[in-house]
Amino acid sequence: MTITIREGGPGDIPAILGMLDSCVEWLVAQGRPGQWGTQPLSRSPRTVESVTRTVEEGSVFIAEVDGAAAASLTLTGSPGPSLSHLPPPGEPERYIHWLASDRRFKGHGAGSALLAHAAEVTRRAGVSLLRVDCYAGDDGKLVRFYESNGFVRTETYAGTDGWPGQVLARRV
Repeated sequence: MTITIREGGPGDIPAILGMLDSCVEWLVAQGRPGQWGTQPLSRSPRTVESVTRTVEEGSVFIAEVDGAAAASLTLTGSPGPSLSHLPPPGEPERYIHWLASDRRFKGHGAGSALLAHAAEVTRRAGVSLLRVDCYAGDDGKLVRFYESNGFVRTETYAGTDGWPGQVLARRV
């Protein structure tokens, strides 16, 4: 198994939405619909708009496992409008959006490879702060995943309808 990371773009939006749908299906099958609900995210105009906006504004990276798109993330210079209530970090940053993987590739390391790549891209840009936010409910596995990849918890927040969120940061 070989993981390669390539730059993506608007043409990858359908694949990214497919990865998000795969995540929803997997979470629902595990009885954990709190993160993204029970319906495919590709059917949510708000999600499609958010993914499209971040892809157009940022740098998209696709992890491929043996040539198949397995995971993606988008890197921008800020958390974006949905987290405008967070205090600014007071320094330049890169912010991770929409990290998702096709669950057929669960356990292959594609997500961790993308996070390492994002850290390297951030460092090469002369920026030392990399941040991400995620769902902090249920069993906390997602927060622990980021922590296992070098991130530390910073701010907690409540999103729409009390959705439990956690911001994490990593120095690169």
